[in-house]
Amino acid sequence: MHSHINRITDILRRDDGISGAMQYTEQISWILFLKYLNDYEETQNQTANLNGEKYKYILKPEYRRDNRACPKKDGKIDFAIAKSWEDLKDFVNKELFPYLKWFRKDEGDYHSITYKIGEIFYFLDNKIDSWHTLREVLDIIDTLNFQSQNDLFELSHIYESLLQWMGNDGGNSGEFYTPRAVIKTMIQAVDPKIGQTVYDGAAGSCGFLIEAYEHMKLQEKSTKDLELLHHNTFFWNEKTPLAYVMGVMNMILHGIENPNLNKQNTLTQDIRWIEEKDRFDIILANPPFGGKEKDQIQANFPIKTNATEMLFLQHFMKNLKIWWKAAIIVPEGVLFNTWNAFQEIKKILLEDFKLHTILSLPSGVFLPYAGVKTNVIFFDRVGSTKDIRFYEVNLDRKLTKNKPITFEDMGDFLKCYKDKKITENSWIINVNDIKDFDLSAKNPNKIKEQIHRDPKDILEDIEKGNEKIGTIIQEIKKIIR
Repeated sequence: MHSHINRITDILRRDDGISGAMQYTEQISWILFLKYLNDYEETQNQTANLNGEKYKYILKPEYRRDNRACPKKDGKIDFAIAKSWEDLKDFVNKELFPYLKWFRKDEGDYHSITYKIGEIFYFLDNKIDSWHTLREVLDIIDTLNFQSQNDLFELSHIYESLLQWMGNDGGNSGEFYTPRAVIKTMIQAVDPKIGQTVYDGAAGSCGFLIEAYEHMKLQEKSTKDLELLHHNTFFWNEKTPLAYVMGVMNMILHGIENPNLNKQNTLTQDIRWIEEKDRFDIILANPPFGGKEKDQIQANFPIKTNATEMLFLQHFMKNLKIWWKAAIIVPEGVLFNTWNAFQEIKKILLEDFKLHTILSLPSGVFLPYAGVKTNVIFFDRVGSTKDIRFYEVNLDRKLTKNKPITFEDMGDFLKCYKDKKITENSWIINVNDIKDFDLSAKNPNKIKEQIHRDPKDILEDIEKGNEKIGTIIQEIKKIIR
């Protein structure tokens, strides 16, 4: 299957309408989704027939993949009646996409698969310029089987690789991908359990939720557990259309057919109106930072600031249930900045939450699309902060695009986190020793003892240096005479 996806990406790269990894991943996404939907409906129809029932198809016959784009004869594509030439492109652009976009307006249930179809295609357009390209890609994807759990499992991992390549492409594509080593470390530390709700308000391509799902499904013991995982565990928001589409596709490919997602800007929610019943047990996120928000957005928060990361931090603090836990990636500036808004927000974090761990990530974790130094803050909504455990990840190599951080690099941190051990890379600071809510801290194990030399020795060295300089000057004068 990996060879199939490689062939598709190679074909799309050559198309005049596709520019860069972001666009070919986007185009693969909508074609994969329609293949998934076709196989999903066929499975539902077969199940209904076995039960003596009639299945009501979501898509009308004239828009189903097997009827128009890839009709079959003896189990293979019937090229005699399959659309080709310009009529294939016209069908996709002028008939199929407008029809699918309409589902968003026509369906009132925001959590239904019908509404999600409309939501996905509302933000998408076909960018494939050549009908030859479209025909080739359709034919290759037609060989994949979404009714096979093995194929679905393999495809989910291939899709993850596509998202990673897109992230490595640099530029704005970095917003869709957080290194899996960091995500897995955060989830191993927080250790979510079946029955707990998991939320990410800046979901991107849903890496946190998918890794949490992989972690939690190992605990599954009954069909009730499975139902809970698939329908009432994972919740997320994403405002970027492309990231939203890829997040939906990523969740579906990993087996979560109907995720609780919202296509919206998380920061448009007025956090003053959030009640305990609306909150979540586990919050995991890598929110965008470095952005500037307008006054209209800032009005949704008790502490106004145009720093995106600090608005998100307020949002996550307000959305965390009593007794439960959060792990959030923040830029280094959040720790050391002592401006008024930063101080006020960190004051609440220390006094109303238990900020128990700060993980300092090495430089280069988010290369090539961000060089900002980052940290992970772990906090619980139980009591107030007393001691903060710091851990600094020290590697014997420089991180690059081709040599990223690995899960093995985080092994010592996880051991220290779980065993509450202190090593040369970790230390504890009491909250009373923190001044002006500056949470940055130097590793005391790295501070070397200063050797104070006798002033007479220093003067002697200066005199000797001056003598040498004088000698050199005299030699130069002789030469230039």
